[in-house]
Amino acid sequence: MPDTLVIRRESPDQTDVRAALGSLDDYLASLYPAEANHILGVQALLEPAVRFFVARAGAELVGTGAVRCMPGEPATGGRAYGEIKRMYVAPARRGQRVGARLLHALEQQLRAERLGLALLETGRDQHEAVRLYERAGYLPRGPFGGYPDNGLSAFYAKAL
Repeated sequence: MPDTLVIRRESPDQTDVRAALGSLDDYLASLYPAEANHILGVQALLEPAVRFFVARAGAELVGTGAVRCMPGEPATGGRAYGEIKRMYVAPARRGQRVGARLLHALEQQLRAERLGLALLETGRDQHEAVRLYERAGYLPRGPFGGYPDNGLSAFYAKAL
């Protein structure tokens, strides 16, 4: 990917962002039953605890990602954490490290907010996503945040 890739916080309530999120939702719906998709809609992405990022190459949206700042809970030993959400890379841009760069930006945001733990839930059949997270140092862990252990989800954590 040329160095023109820019990743920054933007509103999820933009036409091109909504289209990208719709593509992601359609993809997830093709893999899992509705009850196994734990999707944050645009309204939830506008909540104060969420930081939403967009990756652009020029004017072209090539990826999205978000972090949701969460309080401690029993599954984290009471430790506050940031949850990685809504990771998406446009199909034509996959394999160009957009996802890795987005994930790095999200982790930098969490560090800036003094959240030293990043958690995520992804689908076990999303092999590219699992590979991305594992290459970035995420380790398997148990469920958190009220997610069910449904056999379709994979849970990961990384100390930042």
